[in-house]
Amino acid sequence: MAILLGIETTTTNCSVALSKDDVILAFKEDMGLDYSHAERLHHYIAEVLQEADIPKSEIDAVAVSKGPGSYTGLRIGVSAAKGLCYALNVPLIATNTLKALAIQANQSGDEFKYIIPVLDARRMEVYSAVFNPVFDEIRSIEAQIVEESSFLNYLDSGKVLFIGNGAAKLKDLIKHPNARFNDKALPSAREMMPLALAKYKISDTEDVAYFEPFYLKDFFVTSKKK
Repeated sequence: MAILLGIETTTTNCSVALSKDDVILAFKEDMGLDYSHAERLHHYIAEVLQEADIPKSEIDAVAVSKGPGSYTGLRIGVSAAKGLCYALNVPLIATNTLKALAIQANQSGDEFKYIIPVLDARRMEVYSAVFNPVFDEIRSIEAQIVEESSFLNYLDSGKVLFIGNGAAKLKDLIKHPNARFNDKALPSAREMMPLALAKYKISDTEDVAYFEPFYLKDFFVTSKKK
C-alpha cells in the first residue's frame, strides 16, 4: 500500500491530490485564470490530508509535476514538494506534465490516432509532445513556434487531438479536417497519480537536493510597457 501526495502547479491550475495505491482519496484544485499557488497550495495540501483523515507522517512519497510550464508555478510546486520530502524523509517523484495532460483525452469518449498536449509558452510558442492512444511518447517535448503547417505529418495520417491551453493558438491556424481541439484542459494532480504510482513501484525517484524543474526554456523578465 502506498500513500502518495501529488502537486501540480505548472499552469494557473493549483492542484493537489492524495491517493492510496490507485484510488484518489482526496482532491483539490483551483482552475481560475490567476496564479494563486503561493496563497493556496499549502492550504490545499492540509485540506486533502484532513479530508482523507491521513496524517502527514503516513505519506510514503511526494510527487510533483516537473514541467515544462510557468517558471514561477514550477518553483513554488517543486519547493513545496522538496520541503515535504525533507521534513518527512520520503522520496520525491517527478511526473511528466504533458503525459498527464494527454491522459485527459480519455475523458473525450472519442478515438484519436495521436494526442498532442500543448501548453502556452508565450507569443506564438507552445510546449508540446506527441503520444499514441495508449500514451506512449511518439515525439519528445519541444518548445516550438506554431504555424499553419505545424504537426502536418500527424494530421495527414489520422485524427489528432490538441489538448491544453496552447490549443487556443492552434485553433486559429490549423484548419486540417483531422484536427480536434480542447483548449480548456489544464494539467491536474488527478492524472498525475497513476504516473506517480508506477514510478513509486519501481523506485524511480529523484535526488531531493539536486532536482530542478524541467523549464525547457530560459526564464526571461520583460518590463511593462508604459
